Amino acid sequence: MAARTPVLETFPALRAWQRKALVEYLRRRTEDFTAVATPGAGKTTFALRIAAELLGDGTVEAVTVVAPTEHLKNQWADAAARVGIQLDAAFRNADVHSAADFHGAVVTYAQVGMAPQVHRRRTMTRRTLVILDEIHHAGDSRSWGDGVKNAFEPAVRRLMLTGTPFRSDDNPIPFVSYERGGDGLLRSRADSVYGYSDALRDGVVRPVLFLAYSGETRWRTNAGEELAARLGEPMTQDLVAQAWRTALDPAGDWMPQVLRAADARLTVLRNAGMADAGGLIIATDQQTARSYAKLIEQVTGEKAAVVLSDDLGASARIATFAASEQRWLVAVRMVSEGVDIPRLAVGVYATSASTPLYFAQAIGRFVRARQSGETASVFLPSVPHLLGLASEMETERDHVLGKPKEADGFDDDLLERAQRDDQASGELEKRFAALSATAELDQVIFDGASFGTAAQAGTPEEEEYLGLPGLLTADQVSLLLTKRQTEQLAAQRRRTAAQPAAAPTVAPQAPMSAAQRRVALRRQLNALVAARHHRTGQPHGKIHAELRRLCGGPPSAQATIEQLEERIATVQTL
Repeated sequence: MAARTPVLETFPALRAWQRKALVEYLRRRTEDFTAVATPGAGKTTFALRIAAELLGDGTVEAVTVVAPTEHLKNQWADAAARVGIQLDAAFRNADVHSAADFHGAVVTYAQVGMAPQVHRRRTMTRRTLVILDEIHHAGDSRSWGDGVKNAFEPAVRRLMLTGTPFRSDDNPIPFVSYERGGDGLLRSRADSVYGYSDALRDGVVRPVLFLAYSGETRWRTNAGEELAARLGEPMTQDLVAQAWRTALDPAGDWMPQVLRAADARLTVLRNAGMADAGGLIIATDQQTARSYAKLIEQVTGEKAAVVLSDDLGASARIATFAASEQRWLVAVRMVSEGVDIPRLAVGVYATSASTPLYFAQAIGRFVRARQSGETASVFLPSVPHLLGLASEMETERDHVLGKPKEADGFDDDLLERAQRDDQASGELEKRFAALSATAELDQVIFDGASFGTAAQAGTPEEEEYLGLPGLLTADQVSLLLTKRQTEQLAAQRRRTAAQPAAAPTVAPQAPMSAAQRRVALRRQLNALVAARHHRTGQPHGKIHAELRRLCGGPPSAQATIEQLEERIATVQTL
């Protein structure tokens, strides 16, 4: 029996961006259409509505969805079934064709790359709409990209979806349009864009607070030398990588202290109205993930769910966790893109992955809003590169081909080189050891601005930030963070003023350290930006972005003293 045509009247009401993009799609009726929408915005619903429209008017007879993972195949099939579109998630390349009672199939990019000719025959047999979910994955390897292009060139329609910044490499993405800019570089062009800042304004996604933790780290190198560094302080990239690795070591004190703080934040959110709020720890590898799960059990007295690989068992464990009220899930990378667990509200970014693409995918797991006022909190190491990504969360990126590589950028390759096994000197590699690491709250990043002063883990100063109300609008978050920071600095001034009073002689005031000056300048800059926000109505993030455009340099969380001083002078002239 042939699959029934889906009934449009049964579809859920579309959000404003979905309606606008649907009208644009139906107006153009071109073969290729690329939609970029922030995680949690509803790309799946938008794509299925287009599929229903095209099936209904006879433009296409079949639908093929290409997803990044096996888990997402099932998620797509379930979502499609709810609106009357039957997709075969169990389709194998050996099957050649789907059964007649399916509208089509869901496959993975790897599946297409293995046998593109099978999918080309399927596409040529019936007029087909191909939905390429998270299309940037088609550039993961040459075989995947070539396979997707070969398999789906005969398609009547192709719809490309992505919710994260495009790739940082030079692999062209099949079926995505590129335009040459004034600088001579080719940039990807989307037909519909709905960014995080737009979704935040519409209440579609949650505001995200990033709580960055620094601390003292000590380790022994593979040459037997003992080194110490403060996480987050300026240093060479190799030292940053090693300090980062030391902080994430489950045997040190940094991770237990950060996990206690994250669990305390989760409790606040649960008590504030998100009764089923869940937390996710993103680990680098399986062994570390198991160790983090043991730490969580020690901290909370409750076992964590653990997802270690992208297999059928992992999908079931994710589904079970999503439907439960269990507090914590520990995963190795795979819960990073497209996986829908709306109750996730607290994250611990405990992985070495550091590309803008991966970071945005990971943070996307926490932004899906269910009710007004929900917020998300992500705990991360105070690593300059990560702080920059957190500050630039609202930045929309295109895929740029031919762009020179940044000489001073921090990337996954560097961290991998710092952490991989040295095949030529295995004995030396074994001698690398993380000796100790302590954690303290360095700063809170929100809307591109940095708040707070250093606060040791477990102190009342840290609790002031962990105890922020769980249900807040974006404006309320900014106001409360500013208030907390002001109170914190005032308390420091009172303590400083009280100390000389007990001394028989008044000692000259010690000059501020570089760290203290940076905190004071960040506070002054945030106050000036807030004042301009109230005068103009511009979001804080856009004002900070304009100051960066005028003055250059990284986000304020990473900026030097000189850069902060220049931005303060500039904002006063705007």
